[in-house]
Order: sequence, then C-alpha cells, then structure tokens
Amino acid sequence: MGGRPLDVQRPRTAFLSSRIISMPTLIFVFAIASVLTVWTSATTLINHHQGPSTVHQVPINAQKILARCMSLRMTPGPSRAFHSREVSDRYELGTKATFIKNAVIFTGEKNGSEVIHGSILMDKGIIKSIGKVPDRLHETALHATVVDAKGAWVTPGVGKGTSHPSRHFSRRLIQQACGENLRKYGTRMDSMWAFRSAYNEARKVKLAQDAFCAKAEAGLWESIDNEFPESLQWEALVDVLRGRVKISNHCYESVDLDNIVRLSNEFEFPIASFHHASEAWLVPGLLKKTWGGIPGVAMFATNHRYKREAYRGSEFAPRILADEGIPVVMKSDHPVINSRYLLYEAQQAHYFGLPANLSLASVTSTPATIAGLSHRIGFLREGADADVVMWDSHPLRLGATPVKVWIDGILQIPVPSKTGEPSNVEVGKGKTDDKWKKAPEVPNWDKERKKALEWDGLPPLLEKPQKNKIVFSNVRSVLTRESNGNVRREFSAASDGEFGAVIVENGQIVCIGPSCSTTSGVIKVVDLRGGSIAPGLMTYGSPLGLEEITAEPSTGDGIPYDAFARNIPSILDDAGGVVRAMDALMFGTRDALTAYRSGIVLATSSLSKPYYLDGSFHALERGAIVQDVTALHVHIGRVHPLLGKGVSVSTQIAALRRLLFGWETKAQETGYWFKQAAEGVVPLVIDVHSADIMATLLIVKMEVEDRIGSRMRMVFSGATEAHLLAKEIGEADVGVILRPARPFPATWDQRQILPGPPLTNDTALVKLLQHRVTVGLGVQEAWEARNGRFDIQWAVLESNGKIDQSEMHAIAYTNLPKLLGVREIEDNERLGLTRDMVAYEGGGAFDFSSKVVAIISPERQLVDLL
Repeated sequence: MGGRPLDVQRPRTAFLSSRIISMPTLIFVFAIASVLTVWTSATTLINHHQGPSTVHQVPINAQKILARCMSLRMTPGPSRAFHSREVSDRYELGTKATFIKNAVIFTGEKNGSEVIHGSILMDKGIIKSIGKVPDRLHETALHATVVDAKGAWVTPGVGKGTSHPSRHFSRRLIQQACGENLRKYGTRMDSMWAFRSAYNEARKVKLAQDAFCAKAEAGLWESIDNEFPESLQWEALVDVLRGRVKISNHCYESVDLDNIVRLSNEFEFPIASFHHASEAWLVPGLLKKTWGGIPGVAMFATNHRYKREAYRGSEFAPRILADEGIPVVMKSDHPVINSRYLLYEAQQAHYFGLPANLSLASVTSTPATIAGLSHRIGFLREGADADVVMWDSHPLRLGATPVKVWIDGILQIPVPSKTGEPSNVEVGKGKTDDKWKKAPEVPNWDKERKKALEWDGLPPLLEKPQKNKIVFSNVRSVLTRESNGNVRREFSAASDGEFGAVIVENGQIVCIGPSCSTTSGVIKVVDLRGGSIAPGLMTYGSPLGLEEITAEPSTGDGIPYDAFARNIPSILDDAGGVVRAMDALMFGTRDALTAYRSGIVLATSSLSKPYYLDGSFHALERGAIVQDVTALHVHIGRVHPLLGKGVSVSTQIAALRRLLFGWETKAQETGYWFKQAAEGVVPLVIDVHSADIMATLLIVKMEVEDRIGSRMRMVFSGATEAHLLAKEIGEADVGVILRPARPFPATWDQRQILPGPPLTNDTALVKLLQHRVTVGLGVQEAWEARNGRFDIQWAVLESNGKIDQSEMHAIAYTNLPKLLGVREIEDNERLGLTRDMVAYEGGGAFDFSSKVVAIISPERQLVDLL
C-alpha cells in the first residue's frame, strides 16, 4: 500500500474530530441520536392512571419543546463565557493594544464613587487591566501604544446605554408612552383600558404557555396539543411579563406615572425607566411602589415647560430623586438636545445639586445598568468593551472636551488623518492649572429645592422687592457698563482678605469698595461670599415673553400671517402683514422669570422688540418696555423638511429686493419699515443659515445701498455657515448672531458647521471675530435663555485662548444691544448706571460656582432679592 501503517488504537475522541467525518455526516449522526432518545422515552414512560400496559405517545419534537420551555425561565444576560472572553466580538484585526498611564480613572463602580489613580490596558477590543498591569500582561503592555494621561480624567464612553448590541446577547427593549402623546387615541381612561387589554391578552398567552410546559415537563404528552401556544401579536408583551424585555416608559405627569405603576403591579412586570418624567420628583414614593424594583428616571436638566405635561419640571429634580434612592439618567432626546453635548446635562445636574459621582454616573454607568448592558459598556473594568474617553479637564467642568476617544480600543478622537499625518487640533489650551482637574464648586440650593417641593413644583419666582438701603458684603469685583457700551472694572479685590462692599439705596449704587462699611439705615446685608456685581445680560432669538408653554397655542401669541403661505386679511391693509411683537408681550412667564433669576435682564424676541425681564406685571409699569421697535426681522431659507414645501429661495430674495427698493407704499407697515431698514434707520435682522443665501444677501445689500445711497444695518441671525464667508461679512460690515451658540446641522442649510475642538481648531465665533465681525450669541427656545452666561463662558473656553476677556465682555454686554439697535438711556447718576445690575454669590458672572442672589434696578428704583 506504501502508506502509513494502519492505526488500530485510535482514541474515541478522534471520532468527532476526524477530518474523514464530514459535517452532513455529523448532522445525520446527531439526528439518529435524537430520534433514539425520543423512542426510548416513548417506550419507558408508563401512564399509571391507565394501567401498566399504556404508554405515552411522545411527539417527535419533544426535545425541541422541552428546550423551548426551559428557555422561558432563562434570565436574560451574557453567556457564561462572556466574562472570561479574551477577544471582543467587535474587535478589528490589526488593532494595536493601547496602554494609558498616569490617569485618574472614573470606573463607574460603587455608584460612581470609585476613582482609581493608575493605568488602563486595552487590547483585542476589551479592557485587559485597570489600575495596575498584572505580570501576565507585561508583554502586551510593552508592545502597546503608550499614552501618558499626565493626571487627566479618564471615563467610560458617555451615552444613554443603548448602543453596542452584542452578538452574544441582545437585550430587547420596548418603549411605552402615556399622557398627551396618546391623546389622538382618546382619553387617559381609553389609554389605560388599551394597556390593560393588551397586557391581559399577553397574560393569557403566558398562562397558556406555562400550562403547556408544565404538562410537557411532567411527561403528560397526550393531554396537550403538539403546537406550542404563541401569538406574534403579543409575544413582546409576553416577554415583558416574563422579565425578558425591558420597558422604557415615556411619561410626564404624576397621574400618568400612577397609572403605569398600578399597571405594573396588576400584571406583575418591572419598569426599567421612566423618560422625561417631569413630575417624578414630586412623587418618589409612588415610583418605589413599581412592581419588581425601583425604575430609573431619564430627564433633561433645564429643558422644561415646552408642553403642558412638562410645566412642573425642575432643575432640582435629579438631586431630589437621588436623595430618594432613585437612579437618575440625564438625557438628550436627540435632536431635541444635541447628543454631542449630553455631558452638559450632567454638568447642569451637578450645578443644581446632584453629587459629582451620581452626575457622572448619570451619563455612563447608570444608563448602561438600566438598559441591561453594564457587562459591556458604562463601566471601566476588566472584560468590558474598550470604550474609553480621556478629558482635558474634570468631566463636570463647563466646556470639558475629549482629548482622546477609543471605541473598541480603536482611536476615534483625534480623527485619524487619511494622509497619515498627526492631528493638529489643539484641545484644552489654558487648562493646565490644578483646579481644572477637580470637580467644580457649585452653589448651595437647599433653600430653593425645599421651596420647590413645598409649592408642588411651582414656587414663586420673585420675592417682595426692597427699596431701602441694602449692603452687599464680601464683594470680589464690580463691573459697570459705560454709556458707550464698554465694560469698566470699578472694583477688584487684591486678595481674598480684601473683599469690598457695595451699598445700594433705592436701586442706585451709592458706594463701592472696602470703605463702604456703614450699617446706618441698612435693612438687609447680603453676603456674596467672594462673589461679584456685574451688568445684566441680554437674550435674543427665542419666543421668551410671547408664550408660557411652547406646545400650548392657548398660552402664546399664536401664528402670524405669512404672505407667502396665505393671503393677508384685508382688515390689516398691509401687503406683508408686518406686526409688532410688543403688542403680544406676556409678563411674568415662568421661563422669563427663570431667565431673570439667572442674570438675564433684557430680552429681545426673534420678532425684535426689547423689554426688561423684571418683576413687572404688565407693559405699563415703569421700565418694562425699553424700546417699542428695534429691528425688522425676516426669515430667508429653505423650508424645514417636516413643515411642507414652502416657496423657493429665489422667490423670497425677489420679494426682499422689491421691498428694500421701496416698491411698496410707505403708507402701510410693510412699506414703511422696509424703507427704514433700507435707509439704515433700523437694523434688518435676517434669519438665515446657508452660506450661499448669505452671499446673495450681501449682493442685495450692495444693490440697495448703490440704489438709494444708504448704509444698511444688516444682521445675520442663526448663521450656521457664516464662518465660510467671515471675510466677506466683515468687509460688508454685517453683524452676526450665532443661534444656537453651538452649531448643529439640523437641516440642509446648516450642514456645513464648524464644530470646534476636538474636531476643528476654530469655531465659527473665532473665525468671525478674526475678521472683525460684531458677533452676539442667541438662543432658539425660551427655556434656553437662563443658560446664557454659561453659553458665553463655554464659547470662550473652546476658543483655546483666542477670545480674551475684553472680547468676552463685548459678547456678553455690548454686541447684542448694538446689533439690534437698542438705544442707550442718558446717564444721570454718578456712576452712570441705568441698566440693571446683577449680584452673584460665590463667583463671577460666568463661573459655575456662582448663582444670582439679587437684581439691582436703577430704573425701577429697587432691588429684587432672589
């Protein structure tokens, strides 16, 4: 034969591993084994009720049935082998190991309180070691890419815990909704009847399955049908009842939360989380009654009152829920809030009292745990996915930016160069001081939090104003605004031991400095604890003061007529239907008062009229209205894809050119105000995002100015793509209001953003300022106005030192009034103070450590103590 000798003593284990046995042969052998098993069972099972001669007829698929019955009792989770895995199922071949040393590591463990100083080794898509590299991994570490964190914070990837489905195990989730979202289906009673009916049908299927399996497992085959009872319609809810599918419940009000909690107890299923849950903080005891354990609550930090259900939402909710032992998740609900800035929600939650460990956990470990994905993401531990972020500062610091980001151990930030050249994006410039590596100090909100609970979520936002003498003590600095708009430093403490005082009488500052120590006639002393007094801020761009609840038409001005969409009523006798927003002002809305309590004292809506945010009850009160009309406001752009077809951009431009050329009678509002805009009497504010459209508008501006010999005061609002025309905009002396302050490509006209670090070195704000463009920052929605001072500080931080303090002050105090044509009031007092001043406790106007404690109003001759 000439071959190798015959191997007679082949081991038994070689039978299945032999290359001679093909896969079809194996399947055939196993099939025979299964049939023999069933046949043997059929001949040995004796029915004792029918006598020893009777045997059960076991179905051919008995093993499959029994296996399925067993699976019903299996708890969802990773396989047993998962925690001992050496390679991630997401690992990409060729990815080099990474060794991060000298890091401050937030692991997510121990409720977010565990922080380790040490190293992390990532290899094969997973975390191999954390803290200290064991001896067995030294070889891997030696050949890894080494990253020296130099004391930087390292955390798990930020997210809501719903990414990275595993091929080993995929946790299913269902989102339910209640309340207003279901109103088209009927009343609350209708909704709950539908829920109960659905779960009742699912329970019937579950009970039928349980009965079927009980008989099958007892060997009572003749008493059951061969078909396993199931329903495609109800299978998901059946798995909910078995605890195999997690429920995320979209729910706002306490009455709806109560309905769902009762539903969970009636049908005995857990709720993983309630989303939005604006009133959850008012009923923590109710949440604890949920069947199967306490659900988490996913919420916004300060985005409230956008619809009636969200009216009682509170910035103090995260802290209150956490104090009750309820897991807190901060959410973005993208694109409601840009998910890129999800961490900002955690930062705000911390600012309003949520402990630092729980704030960081709210966007890392807590959502991962609630989603059932904590074995992979949300934590930094051995065996977890290598999703890791290294920050330029403590993650809860305003403006914290990723320096490096790894997903599955693959470096994603800095964005790998396609040419192989190193990234030149600079991140974290100026953040070398040790304070940046510590969690920020935040104000004490105990009094406000207690008051919010006492008033069932709607505390009064203004106290009785004070008109007599008030002393502000321990003042670190005082800034004032001169008549030309510039900011002047009136006082600055040389050291912590040399704080000064400020005396106010009838709303007027009468003394500033260390010598202002008299207490004669003083009715109140306010300790600023090293805080400051500065001019009030202005907000622009939202319907603040024109509505109470965004999605409730009955609480707002309503929708103005659009001459392109429908005919203007003849009673207006005006081609364009131009209206004055001042006519619809609403004083005392909660968003307006919340902004006021945050240092916003002057507001101009997107319809361009300025008014003071103060304690005024109506427009006739002294100081309530600053100026009847400031600017003419129009919108040019492609219609939002969800809002219909609209008219062409060329048609809009043609209409604007015609109106500016004066072809509409000046006897009507439209003709009059467009003539004023063409002649430069009032600014023309154009809401526009596209660089192409802005270029056309610059041409129109030149045409109008050449035609009538004027100098128009044009302002681009929105202006997402303005950075592409920064030079041309600067040369044309056109102003820009970036709205929102941080760009987001929501529509086609906004696609070419300049995102800033860590993706680009510059931001749109930096580019525009470099070309001497006057720039202000605006907001889109009323709730955002309260965060104006943090928007300004954030913009400065991400400029990497390219925006100095004088430019920051101009952005904060000068540019918006200048761009919008707000006239200055003549100064008659010694310090020339006619604009409201704001007193901050614990820091400066733009510090995360400070909060507003008083508004000083010379115009109204009083002080609002907050």
